[in-house]
Formats: sequence, structure tokens, C-alpha cells
Amino acid sequence: MTGNARILYWLPRLLCILAILFVSMFALDSFQPGLSIWEQLQAFVMHLIPSFILLIFLIIAWKREISGGILFLLIGLGFSPVIYMHNFRMNGSVWMSLGVLSMITLPFIIVGVLFILGGISKRNRAKKAGKTIP
Repeated sequence: MTGNARILYWLPRLLCILAILFVSMFALDSFQPGLSIWEQLQAFVMHLIPSFILLIFLIIAWKREISGGILFLLIGLGFSPVIYMHNFRMNGSVWMSLGVLSMITLPFIIVGVLFILGGISKRNRAKKAGKTIP
């Protein structure tokens, strides 16, 4: 594997892990005073469900780059209007809503594109070597 191929292999995976960790940080708001430890842990696990789903998608993308890339691209593009409208209703600012949108969905769009490019590159290298990749 050449240097560019190695970068194209690891970059989407590392960016995706960082993006999942960033999304997971939002689960920390489940710890509130006045709740028992079990209520707080239950709320924490419930807040981590999106991170668990994203982790499952990362496992899929790790094995099947193009399929996983399409999943992440759909997540990023699909949730963009929802996240934008939610934030716009909360703060009334277009620019602030676009900033929040870019922090939450843009990494997954980039990861999706990188996984797709990595999968295409892998297929092209395999084709040149005379191998087939599913």
C-alpha cells in the first residue's frame, strides 16, 4: 500500500472516530443534580444511542467502504435540514445555525466522501493487480 493509499485508508476512519466522540460528548448533559445514580446512568446510555448507531455504521464502513460511505453521506445530508431547523428555532440566527450544522453533520459528509473515494481507489488498485473485490 502506497503512502496516498494508506492516508486514504486511515483518514476517514480516524475522522469518523473523532466525530463519534464529539457527538458522544453531548450525552454528558444527562448527569444532573437531583437524580439518582441509576436514573443518570440510564439517561446517559439513552443519550449514547446515536453514538452506538454511528459506531455500527463505522464497522460496516470499515469492511465495505463504498456502502459505509454512502451511509455516512446519507446521515450527514439527511440530518442537515433537521439540525438546521432545530437550531434556527432555538436561536433565530442563520449563521449560528449554519455553524452548528457544520460542526455536527459536515464531518460525517466528509467521512462519507472519503470512504467512497477510498473504496473506489481500492477497487482500481485491485483491478490493476487482476483481483476482484466485492
